[in-house]
Order: sequence, then structure tokens, then C-alpha cells
Amino acid sequence: MTSAPAPTFGWLGIVRLGLIQTSLGAIVILMTSTLNRVMVVELGLAAAIPGLLVGWHYAVQMSRPRWGYGADAGGRRAPWIFGGIVVLAMGALMATFAASLIPGAFWAGLALSVIAYALIGAGVGAAGTNLLALLAIRTPPARKAAAAAIVWIMMIMGFVLTAAIGGSFLSPFSFERLMTVTAVVSAIAITVSALALWGIEPRSAAAPATARSSDDGAAFREAVRETWNDTQARRFTIFVFVSMLAYSAQDLILEPFAGLVHGYDTGASTQLAGTQNMGTLLGMILTAVFATAIGKSRAGFMRLWTVGGCIASAAALLALGLGTYAFGTNWPLVPNVVALGIANGAFAVSAIGSMMTLASAGPKNREGTRMGLWGASQAIAFGLGGFLGAALVDVARLLIGEPAPAFALVFTLEGLTFLAAAALALRVGRTQADSLRLPVLPSSEFLAVRNGEAT
Repeated sequence: MTSAPAPTFGWLGIVRLGLIQTSLGAIVILMTSTLNRVMVVELGLAAAIPGLLVGWHYAVQMSRPRWGYGADAGGRRAPWIFGGIVVLAMGALMATFAASLIPGAFWAGLALSVIAYALIGAGVGAAGTNLLALLAIRTPPARKAAAAAIVWIMMIMGFVLTAAIGGSFLSPFSFERLMTVTAVVSAIAITVSALALWGIEPRSAAAPATARSSDDGAAFREAVRETWNDTQARRFTIFVFVSMLAYSAQDLILEPFAGLVHGYDTGASTQLAGTQNMGTLLGMILTAVFATAIGKSRAGFMRLWTVGGCIASAAALLALGLGTYAFGTNWPLVPNVVALGIANGAFAVSAIGSMMTLASAGPKNREGTRMGLWGASQAIAFGLGGFLGAALVDVARLLIGEPAPAFALVFTLEGLTFLAAAALALRVGRTQADSLRLPVLPSSEFLAVRNGEAT
């Protein structure tokens, strides 16, 4: 007998999963921001060392398809989400302890840090992948854009709250204080996640959703192969990589750009980054509210918003680079950065909404595998994007000699990458028949595309 499908999430269910994102973000910000600063400033290490550790945690997230497949095969996602949060917390505590060892035992501390950041990457991958997969399965199509915005805004809230409250307890700095803050934040995150997940999945979902294979590794490889061979899934994987490469390449160079070209001091450049983040939040909220208000958080509509967000982000980056190159410090930097933030926010929400729509539109019991594949693509792009953006600026400054044209060149390349992503997004959801017709506005009806057929 086939069990009844699980009920869809209302707003309360979406917010509950958002609390898990808040918990995840609270731990991650300590590892990628606070501990990064401690290694460079308090320990006097080369910035490349924490940079490589953060890059390593992104590399480990290439395992995301495996975590998604595990939940697909087992039929339940809550244990994987909670287990991921626990592993993330263990990795955070280990990383903090490892950093405290570095002054007296450098190589032992560094080796333990590598293990710790592997746990951090695995925890983020397991929890994040299955949280989005559960959200994709249980959220009605008309609420997907709003759901994407809610969980991402709540994750940023985790960043902000931890930075503000946790940071106040770190002065004056000591490793004992850092260990205490990390332990308290981790304990709160685990508790909040446990309460948020309590009863969120029906017990009937505990039965295996797919047949177990005697060779689980072979079954996993077949699941990934099947997902990659799906035209829409493959197109979206490539789109995610290119768009997130452009999205992340600006992260490490915006503040140096403000300082070297526009003469901003440290405080002013930090405020500029905060202004961009506020713009991103505004873009997310406006996109989610508009999509929900008109009731069209559907496949074609979300694709249209994704393309528009990419084009707007490209325009803002091109203006940032070329405007500064042409007009120097007379270029209105703050309005340009706000526009970039809004465009990035609109792109991010619509892309995540599209990801959720496509995950639930594909084959049943493969949602986690698909979400894992896209999450792995995103992680690789994030790890590579920041490094490439900074490296290209260094090379351009070496060749050109002046900072303004060097940054202009890199921002222009990022803008062109966003335009390439927009072209790729146009192909996602297109059927073979569509390619034989002139382009038309996407249908407002929900299209679940599978093997070239709309259902």
C-alpha cells in the first residue's frame, strides 16, 4: 500500500527550517570569519593558511551528492540534517582547540585544523543539502521563492547575531574565551535544530524510499550518473557553477578596491561591505514578496527572475569597474554597491527558488542527489571564485601598474561571467521542442520537465 504524501509546509514549517539555517550560519561565521582573523592577527600566520583551510572546507563539500543520496535511499532527511549540525559543531570545537595549539605546537595544531575543517565541510554539506531537499519537496510551488528568501535571510541573521553578541564576549581576547563562545554557540545551535526538527517529518517516511543495493557505492554512482544524464539537471549544474563563480569573485576584492582606489579607510570599507549586504537582503525580500504576491513562484517565472538577476548583477559590476576607470573617485560608489547588492539578492533568491523547483520536478527519491550535485557545484565555485578574483587583481596590478584599471578589468570580467550565466539560465527548463521555436516568455504554469516532456 502506498502511504499518503507528506503534507506541504506552511509558513511556520518554512521558518522552522530557517532556524536550522540560522544555527548553521552561527557556527560557520565563527570558523570562516572570527577564527580566520585570529589566525592572521593574534597568531601572526600568513593569510594563506586560514584561506586554504576555508578552501578545504569547500572542497570537502564535493561530498554533498553522497549525503543527499543517503537521505534519498533512507527516506528521511531530518536525521541527516541534525547529524550534520552535530558534526559541524564538533568540527568547530576541534578547530578552535587546534588554533590554540599552534603557538606551542605548530604542525600538530595545523594537522588537527585540517581534520577539523573537513568535519566542518562534511557537516555543512550533510545538513545544508538535505535541508534544501526537504524544503524543495514539502514547499508548495507558489511559496518557493519566499521560502528561499526566508531561510537565507535567517542564515544571515545567524551571521549577524553571532558576530554582534559573540564578539562582545571575545574582548579582551583569549583562547579560553573563544572556546567558551564556540561551545555555547554550538550548544544553542544543536538545541535549536533539534527542536525545529522535532516531528517535522512523518514517521511513515522512515521506510526506505528506494531499494537498498548490496553495493551501495555502485548504487550511488548510478544515481549521480542518472542525475548528470538528465539534461535539465546537467544544465542547471553548469549554470550554478558559472553564476556562483561570478557571485563569489567579488567577495575578497570589494574592500581593497574601496581602499586602494577610492581612499576609504578600514572602517569606511567595512561599512561599505555592510551596505552591500543590506542591499542583498533588500533584493531578496523584494523578490520574495513580489513573487509571492502575484502567486507565480513557478518554474518559468523563476527562470525569468534568475536571468534578470544575472543581467542586473552584470550591469552593476560593469558600472563599478568602468565607471571608476572613467570617472575615478567621482563615481558614485555607494549607490553602485547598493545596486549590486540588490541585484545579487534578487539573483540569489530566484536561483535558489529555481533549484528547489527543479529538485522536486525531477525523478522522485532523487531530490537529495540532485540538490547535492548542485550544492557541490556551488561549493567548488565559492572556493574558487574568491581566490580567482583576488589573484586576477594581483596579476592585473602587476601588469598594468595602476590599481584603478586593474580592478576595472576584473570587475568587467566578473560582469561578463554573469552575462554568460544569464545565457545558461535561459536554457534551463527548455525542452527540445522549445529550441525549434522562437523564444517566448516563460509560461506562468508550473512545468515539471523530464526527458523533454512537460507534465
